[in-house]
Amino acid sequence: MDKKIIVNCDNRATRVALLESGKLVELDIERPLQHRVVGNLYKGTVANVLPGMQAAFVDIGLEKNAFLYVDDIFTDWDDESPQPARGPIEKLLRVGEDIMVQVIKEPYGSKGARVTGQITIPGRYLVLVPGADYIGVSRRIESQAERDRLRREVEIMKPPDLGLIVRTVAEGVETSVMEQDLQFLVQLWNRISTRFQQKESPAILYQDLSLTCRIARDLFVEEFSSFLIDNEHEYDKVREIVDYISPHLKSKVKFYREKEPIFERYGVDVELEKALARQVWLKSGGYLVFDEAEALTVVDVNTGRYIGRRNLADTILKTNLEAAEEIARQVRLRDIGGIIIIDFIDMSIEDHRQKVIDKLNASIRNDRTKTYVLGLTNLGLVEMTRKKVRQDLSEYLQQPCPYCGGSGRVLTPLVASTSIESDLKRKIKEETSKAVLVEMHHEVAAIIIGSGGTNLKKLEDEMNKHIFIRGIEDIHIEKYRIVARGSYKEIQSLALPVKIGQVLELAIEEPHSTNPSHGIARIQGFVIDVEDAGEKVGRVVKVEIQDVNRTFARAVPVK
Repeated sequence: MDKKIIVNCDNRATRVALLESGKLVELDIERPLQHRVVGNLYKGTVANVLPGMQAAFVDIGLEKNAFLYVDDIFTDWDDESPQPARGPIEKLLRVGEDIMVQVIKEPYGSKGARVTGQITIPGRYLVLVPGADYIGVSRRIESQAERDRLRREVEIMKPPDLGLIVRTVAEGVETSVMEQDLQFLVQLWNRISTRFQQKESPAILYQDLSLTCRIARDLFVEEFSSFLIDNEHEYDKVREIVDYISPHLKSKVKFYREKEPIFERYGVDVELEKALARQVWLKSGGYLVFDEAEALTVVDVNTGRYIGRRNLADTILKTNLEAAEEIARQVRLRDIGGIIIIDFIDMSIEDHRQKVIDKLNASIRNDRTKTYVLGLTNLGLVEMTRKKVRQDLSEYLQQPCPYCGGSGRVLTPLVASTSIESDLKRKIKEETSKAVLVEMHHEVAAIIIGSGGTNLKKLEDEMNKHIFIRGIEDIHIEKYRIVARGSYKEIQSLALPVKIGQVLELAIEEPHSTNPSHGIARIQGFVIDVEDAGEKVGRVVKVEIQDVNRTFARAVPVK
C-alpha cells in the first residue's frame, strides 16, 4: 500500500492529509488562533470537587474548567496496565489544591477539556510515564521475540520512578537510538517539574509540537513513500526534526514546487467535499447515508443503482462488503467518535454476515484511534465504538447555517474563503479588463482582503489585475459575484462609495474588532471606521470622512 503525507500551509491554517493507495483517509487541521491543547501539561487549581459524580473541575487557564474523573487522578501500575486510584474523590483532592494535569480530550461544544493526572510524554520511540514503575510495549508489534527484546533493553535503561512505553516505530531500532530518545525525554521532564515548582497556577508547563512536527514524530515511518510540503518554512522544520529522529527518512521529505495547489493535485479538496456530504456513493452504484446525532452516528447502506448480475444475495453481499470498507474510511476521515450504528442491507446467509463483519474489522486496523466492532445486534444492526478525542471533521469545518435556522450546515467563512478565492482566480485569469469589482459575504471578504489588505495585495500581484472587493450581508456565505469590469479608475469610482471631506449620517453597527473604542459602519458593504464611536452601537452618528483606502475608510464624528 502506497502511503503519502501531504501538507498545505497558508496564513489561515496548516492542513495535513494522509493518503493510502491514493485515497484520503485522515485530515488534520491546525489554525494559528485555534491551537490544539491535547497533550499539553498544565499546573491547575482544583475549582470544584463533586462527590456525587466522583469527579472534579480544574482551572487550567482555558475558557472552561477542565473535567477530571476520579480514575484519572493518581494511578497504581501492575505488569499490564494502569489501575485507578483507590478511595472517594473528596479524600484525594481538595478545593484550592494545585495539581499537574494533562489534556486528553479537546474542549468542544459546551464541554471543557478532559484531563488526567497520569502524565505521559511522547518521544519518537518511547513514551515517558513519570511516577510509574512500569514498562509497556506497543501491542502493534506482533513479533513476540521482538517484544521480548525491546522489553529487556528498556528494563536496563529505565530510570527509577519513571515508566516507559515502547512505541510501534521502535520495532527493529537499536538500543543506542532508544537511549538517545530517553535522555531527551528525561531532560524534558526535569524542566517540566522545575516549571511546576516555579509558576503560579493556572499555567502551561509544556506545549506539544506543531502539527507538522507531531506528524513527523508520531507517524512518519519507512512505509511512507513521501512527505510533501508546500511551505518552505514548514519543510525546513520537518527536515530538521526528521534529521534528528530518523535521518534515513530525510530524503522522503520533499518541497512541493508545482503551480497547481497541492490539495488539488492529489484530489484532497474533492474528497473533503464528499466527507462533508450526508450521502456517499459507492463504486458499485450503492450509497451510504450518514446521520449524526448528539449521542451516536447512524450509517445506512443502500443498493441504489446496483442490481447485480447473479442473484439478490450476491448483490447484497457485494454492496455490503464495499460499504464496510468505505464506512471504515469515512469514519476515520470524518473523525467520528462515540457510538456508531451501521444498518447494512439485510443478509439471510450467516456466512455472508460474517464476511461483512470480517471486512469491517480488517478495514479499521489502520485507524490510529481506538475503534471496536461489537458485532450484530438482535435487530441485525452492527455496533461500533470509536474513541472521541476531538470534534468531528464536520463540526470543525462547518457551522450552523444562518439561512435555515440551524437545521443545516454551511462552510465556515475561513473554509468558504479558500474555495471562493480558488474559483475567483480561475475566473479572473479569463478576464481581459484591468480591474474588477467583486461582491461577497462580508465575513469572507474580510478574510480574503486580510489585515491591512495584505492578502488582497498578494492576490492582485499573482493575477496581475486590480481587484476591488465589496463585503455585503445579503449574499450566501459560500457565493460571490463579479459585478463590474473596466479600467482601474472606472472600478475605483464604483467600489469606493465615499470621498475625503464628505459628511454623512451613518448607523454604527458594531464595535471595531481590535479597537473597541472605534465603531464600524457600512455603506453598500464598504467599511467605515468611526473614531470614538465604539459605545454608540445602534445609534446614527454624523461623521466626516478623513481618509479613504481600497478596503475601508476612516471617519470622525462631527457636531
